[in-house]
Amino acid sequence: MPLRSRLALLTAVVVACAVAACALSAWLLVRGQLYGSLDDALRDNRVPPALVVEQVKAGGCTAVPSEERAAVPNPFDSTVQIVDRNGTDCIVFGRDQVAVSEDDVAVARGELAESLHNARGKNGIEHRVLTLPLEGTDAAMTVARPLTEVEESLDRLALVLGLVAAAGVLGAAACGVALAAAGLRPVDRLAQTVEHVARTEDLAVRIPVEGDDEIARLSRSFNSLTAALASSRELQQQLIADAGHELRTPLTSMRMNIDLLVRSEESGRRLPDGERAELLGSVKAQMAELSLLIKDLQELSRPEAMPAQGALEVIALHEAAERAVERARLRGTGITLTSELAPWYVRAEPATLERAVVNLLDNAVKFSPAGGAVAVSLAGGTLEVRDHGPGVPAEELPYVFDRFWRSPSARGLPGSGLGLSIVARAARRAGGTVELRGADSGGTRALLSLPGAPAPPPEEAPDGAPGS
Repeated sequence: MPLRSRLALLTAVVVACAVAACALSAWLLVRGQLYGSLDDALRDNRVPPALVVEQVKAGGCTAVPSEERAAVPNPFDSTVQIVDRNGTDCIVFGRDQVAVSEDDVAVARGELAESLHNARGKNGIEHRVLTLPLEGTDAAMTVARPLTEVEESLDRLALVLGLVAAAGVLGAAACGVALAAAGLRPVDRLAQTVEHVARTEDLAVRIPVEGDDEIARLSRSFNSLTAALASSRELQQQLIADAGHELRTPLTSMRMNIDLLVRSEESGRRLPDGERAELLGSVKAQMAELSLLIKDLQELSRPEAMPAQGALEVIALHEAAERAVERARLRGTGITLTSELAPWYVRAEPATLERAVVNLLDNAVKFSPAGGAVAVSLAGGTLEVRDHGPGVPAEELPYVFDRFWRSPSARGLPGSGLGLSIVARAARRAGGTVELRGADSGGTRALLSLPGAPAPPPEEAPDGAPGS
């Protein structure tokens, strides 16, 4: 069933149960009141008990004479009869004799003070019966009145209550349908919007948000979802466009060099060995640049979310930095690298973190002048890489960690503009930060700050170095 129908049915069922409970309670209450009034009327019996006592003492049982019966009106067809200790009964007043029960006999024997119950008369009519002992005798007097007026009243009341309950249930069902339609209108609007987005892939659609209820929260959540998806798609398209732009230059250069080598072979005019070696070296360098660019793109294509706890390990940041310094010394010919690294352990992905440190050092070496110096230090969880290059203008600092962003002054240098993006990503995944600052005496200071972690056990810690 549709949700709207389920809500309407649920409303009708709940109202039906409530109305039924109220109707039953009212019927039982009225029934109790009517029976109470009838019992009071039986206790106010107008037949003089002395007359009945005299008959019992005389050993007889005769009906009240007509002249005395006229003096005692009987508008409700009351019946008065005598019951002895043996269960024998005789009618004294009225026309319909009622059946004698065991309780009536017990009252006659003096075992019960009174008996109040229902009994059926010889004419088949149900009676309300009150039996009281007759003082000075071994018999009891039973006063009975038909339940016809009570039952008819209760039947009429049950009919009225049933009709009212049915009308209430039908009205509640109609109201439930109307309320469900009104309450689910925002859900219908949300469903239509979702269907529109699924059909057109238009992530710019937004749902109007009204109020602070659950539907409004759902609408805000959907708007946030579509905004996040739109941003992700935009970043993806930008990444593809930037990657295509970055790949175009080395591919074009490689194609030109390879075409030149192929034409020289096909024409039979072999290039001089020096030019041929230069072209092959250029192709090799461009292939290395392409490999590095593809590796950077693969790193950045990984989800931005925090890694699983099992992917993180406690590693020695000072050792990773020392290995990166050694690699940078091999690449940065003519650049002096010095390091002062205090022990510091962090919880991170080993390969990702070491790649980030290498990128920082490569960046410093690349922008350092010939014969320059790069200083690397680690203290208090902050790794600082200090170079003496041209530095980064203050207006460009907000963009240095963006993907594929390159300073206008560095466009002619090798690189893809992804190195610092990978550093920033690695810092976030390790719960730290990274920033570039200008140095007082020129150059740039790159600061990578990472929270510490307990050092591994002494048998696992290299050289017994203490943790931070």
